Amino acid sequence: MRTGADPSEHHGFPRQARVRARAEFDAVFKDGKRTASPILALHWLRDDQPPRLGLAVSRKVDPRAVVRNRIKRALRERFRHLRPVMLPGAYVVVARHVAATTPARALGDSLADALRRAGALPHPHPDGTMPAASFPASRTPHACGE
Repeated sequence: MRTGADPSEHHGFPRQARVRARAEFDAVFKDGKRTASPILALHWLRDDQPPRLGLAVSRKVDPRAVVRNRIKRALRERFRHLRPVMLPGAYVVVARHVAATTPARALGDSLADALRRAGALPHPHPDGTMPAASFPASRTPHACGE
């Protein structure tokens, strides 16, 4: 938090929203449900605590700390926005090599997609932007003389 900032305006990532202990990481990897994509792997261990995020972005993903930190910032930010609607548990995201060249928005979208596939996040409403399928008037059985 910045010096002089109002604590009530702080929208950071609180300590209780993080997977920090080695034992907790190990438990998630051992007993958690795994979902993967080309960009990242998600491990989720459901429990009765609020959603918590752990990140694993190794030097194999990119040797430059600035790139690894950009990946972590993007994932943390998306998780922070999704956290209120997520199911409880510990989530550990393991970034893959492709994440180093993936834009921040795509990293967040990949996380949201992995959370949906794992069942930790509800699917979007079916009333999307596309209208319901219907036959054109000229193709209905009455119009074609069938």
